[in-house]
Amino acid sequence: MSIIDTEATLHVAHRDNHTHRDVNGGWLRPAVFGAMDGLVSNLALMTGVAGGAVSQHTLVITGLAGLAAGAFSMAAGEYTSVASQRELVQAELDVERQELRSHPADEMEELASLYESRGVAPELAREVARQLSKDPVQALEIHAREELGIDPDDLPSPLVAAVSSFGSFALGALLPVLPYLLGATALWPAVLLALIGLFACGALVARVTARSWWYSGLRQLVLGGTAAALTYGLGAAFGAAL
Repeated sequence: MSIIDTEATLHVAHRDNHTHRDVNGGWLRPAVFGAMDGLVSNLALMTGVAGGAVSQHTLVITGLAGLAAGAFSMAAGEYTSVASQRELVQAELDVERQELRSHPADEMEELASLYESRGVAPELAREVARQLSKDPVQALEIHAREELGIDPDDLPSPLVAAVSSFGSFALGALLPVLPYLLGATALWPAVLLALIGLFACGALVARVTARSWWYSGLRQLVLGGTAAALTYGLGAAFGAAL
């Protein structure tokens, strides 16, 4: 009895704790990429222009223009990319749907062979394939999962990707401009706030990916800081040459 109780307890504990993060929602990649890109690109743009010894007004206009242009570009690019991917998947699903209508026996045998290749006994594999093939909707879903590696009911949304990219890029790109909008007259507050934002974004991503928060944050800090330093040097060089 104690063994049975122990096994039951372990099963309940496993069921309650065995959860997974959402990896197919379509929002995480564009949101993370947008925030990082907004921070790094606008910080680099502003430091590059600042290296050319321009006025504070010009620097603020540059930062705001970079924010708007980058946000719209990211949103349009993500929408087009995800929409194209979705259309390709839908086309492949149409092909599979037609095959199920035209050659149901062949598709059922294909499914049975797939299960056999994974170690299921031939008789059992054919019986499982036969039962799964009774419902056309279920059959399409099974074939899509097994052959295409996709879930027809969980395709990424182009609109979600576009909105995520736009919002996250704008938020990231705003950080280097914010100190100037609040009255700063020097470059260092903008750089400091942007670098803090880079570290915070990297650490936040680590909460989702289960990586070390300090490593992820430090990696983003170093990459963004390097980009800003290089563009500042280029801006200074070009400003001196001109």
